[in-house]
Amino acid sequence: MKIKFGLLIVMFLIGFSNLRAQSDTTQLGLPGDNLDLYAVLDLFQKSKTIEEFEKTLNEEKTGINNLDLNLDEKVDFIKVETKQDKDDFVFVLQVDIVKDEIQDVAAILVSKDKDKKVTIQIVGNEDLYGKDYVIEPKLETPAVTPNPAYQGKDTAVASPAAEAIVVGSEPIIQYVYSPVYVPYYPPYYYGYYPPYYRPYPVVTFHVYFGRNSYHHRHYHGGHHHHGGNTVIINNNNRTYNNYNRSRHSSNTVNRNKNNGNYKSTRPSTKPSTKPSQKPNKGISTQPHNKPSTKPSTKPSTKPNKQPQTRPKPSTRPSTPQARPAPKTRSASPKMNKGGGRRR
Repeated sequence: MKIKFGLLIVMFLIGFSNLRAQSDTTQLGLPGDNLDLYAVLDLFQKSKTIEEFEKTLNEEKTGINNLDLNLDEKVDFIKVETKQDKDDFVFVLQVDIVKDEIQDVAAILVSKDKDKKVTIQIVGNEDLYGKDYVIEPKLETPAVTPNPAYQGKDTAVASPAAEAIVVGSEPIIQYVYSPVYVPYYPPYYYGYYPPYYRPYPVVTFHVYFGRNSYHHRHYHGGHHHHGGNTVIINNNNRTYNNYNRSRHSSNTVNRNKNNGNYKSTRPSTKPSTKPSQKPNKGISTQPHNKPSTKPSTKPSTKPNKQPQTRPKPSTRPSTPQARPAPKTRSASPKMNKGGGRRR
């Protein structure tokens, strides 16, 4: 029993170390660390409409949006704007930083070529993810090479390399290319958000990555220095080429990034909890108890006993005042006067 328990601990430590190592290589050191585009693209493909995608993306229970560009320690609302040119779509993720300042976060590219083959990509905005940060899905069956030394029950069969092609069976793909599709334009702006949106606090990067890392197995891409990315942006998407000429960039975001403010916010949740507990305990317990007990008992007992036990000053002055000497002497002259009248 002890051996099994020890093995479980070792396996847990190995898995935790692998997760930390993977997160260290995935972390960009940029504001985009708080919005995992792997998870965003996975959610997009599973959504039925653009409105549903926008709503689910901003819900706390999904855990995908952890972006805080205005540094108010609350997750920003991300709206989705649609751009279309025939069979080319671009769905732009945007955040209203302050009044009259919009920051584009990422762009989802959906295209259909002359052979009716659909491709999809998500490209991170350079301000938040760096240059050429692009992700696309891969088929569930990767390239497999038979291993002669394999002795398992399952036979490994060679298969061609997976292509970055999206089969048009995803709900969102069927929707945007259906006759009932209507381009979605969000009515929201800074200070005006949908009723379902409730700002919630951000979490640290390692907590955020830990709950979204499973999305990465379905996609590939990122930066060239992270895993040898060979994915390139689909420049055949005419809508994306037009969009590049009118991208939104916030001066507030660029200023915060240049000043290193976003790097200091990633571990901000850990120090925020510790000071809130320790100072409160030290202030509320130690100063409150000591002055209330010790000073209240000592002055109340010793001064009260000393005045009550010493009656000497109160008895000595009272005895001399009780002598009626002057009154007895004044009565004798009256008797003498009376005696004189008798004579």
